[in-house]
Amino acid sequence: MKFFLLLSFIGFCWAQYNPHTQPGRTSIVHLFEWRWVDIAKECERYLGPKGFGGVQVSPPNENIVVNDPPRPWWERYQPISYKICTRSGNEDEFRDMVKRCNDVGVRIYVDAVINHMCGLDRGAGTSSTCGTYYNANNREFPGVPYSSSDFNDGKCNRDIYNYHDAYEVIDLGGEAITSSEYFENGRVTEFKYGAKLGTVIRKWSGEKMTYLKNWGEDWSFVPTNRALVFVDNHDNQRGHGAGGASILTFWDARMYKMAVGFMLAHPYGFTRIMSSYYWERNIQNGQDVNDWIGPPNDNGVTKEVTINPDTTCGNGWVCEHRWRQIRNMVAFRNVVDGQPFSNWWDNGSNQVAFGRGNKGFIVFNNDDWALLITLQTGLPAGTYCDVISGDKIDGNCTGIKVYVENDGTAQFSISNCAEDPFIAIHAESKL
Repeated sequence: MKFFLLLSFIGFCWAQYNPHTQPGRTSIVHLFEWRWVDIAKECERYLGPKGFGGVQVSPPNENIVVNDPPRPWWERYQPISYKICTRSGNEDEFRDMVKRCNDVGVRIYVDAVINHMCGLDRGAGTSSTCGTYYNANNREFPGVPYSSSDFNDGKCNRDIYNYHDAYEVIDLGGEAITSSEYFENGRVTEFKYGAKLGTVIRKWSGEKMTYLKNWGEDWSFVPTNRALVFVDNHDNQRGHGAGGASILTFWDARMYKMAVGFMLAHPYGFTRIMSSYYWERNIQNGQDVNDWIGPPNDNGVTKEVTINPDTTCGNGWVCEHRWRQIRNMVAFRNVVDGQPFSNWWDNGSNQVAFGRGNKGFIVFNNDDWALLITLQTGLPAGTYCDVISGDKIDGNCTGIKVYVENDGTAQFSISNCAEDPFIAIHAESKL
């Protein structure tokens, strides 16, 4: 079914499941390639007030500068030291971001790339974001310091041609993977993420950890008195929007919003939203040749995230997390947190609906025909504001109103041609 192909969920390492958000905040947003100064502002002006639980940030450690292709997003995953020094900002700006976001209840999740270095074909020199010398071919990274004796041989000498092939991804060709004492005794983990920068929740880029010695479940090297830990796998996130977003068509956007809406309504897992940037799609010989493009920039300097009068973002940034449909579904998830999955309905095709106890209900129409049906919502009787088509403001609704009868049923009408062919109501949207 095409509807269910929309859906993707985040996988977790159960031993490190707790995301450590503040109570009542159930989702985080990946502000992909944002500058630290812009993230600090966004925490204060939007994320905190709108109930977001955290921000996943791009890797803050020093990396090589890639000019061919010009400054791609993946250069952030080519580390040469653990200095806080990238195109997103410096250590002082990182510290300020962490404090300001924590002050408004928004945690910072670091995409920590700490057990592999830049690709072996990246040469030598000081072409890095902080000017630190490296010699990738000889596996020399004095900024850590790492030398050739700190790396696994035979595990990093080929390229990955297919990221859908688990063996290729796990075997990880092309990047130097450490089994160093620096990693195991905790010296590297003191590289200023969290441990030296305050209460930062650390997000682990775990795709490269297969060949670490004695990995298992041993987290004894983590300075838990200074930083919290939450584990996820970077390469398992592929398909969540990494590398930005093309200019969406009407149909692309509505499918995306439905998929995110389903994810945020469903009780499974801990949800993360992608916030990306525009890029022009350029297809040559069936291949998208711009799929490595980096963030909006002026000669390599990342552009400020500007906010338009209508609250959308400018300067080339998409900011999906600011879309009404997505921001209101973050609130939906906060409201229904802890409520059971209930009152499932489907038509055997691509019209589905379900509830979350007596706190929320959502209906989707992804068929090529209109939906008109009366469903059991599980909600108390009353008039509710559909948070997809509008907002509840001063006791009124700027969108569709849904009337729940005394028996908990309500009638739903959704055109297959609607801009957003789904409806969501919850306890706090009651008028």
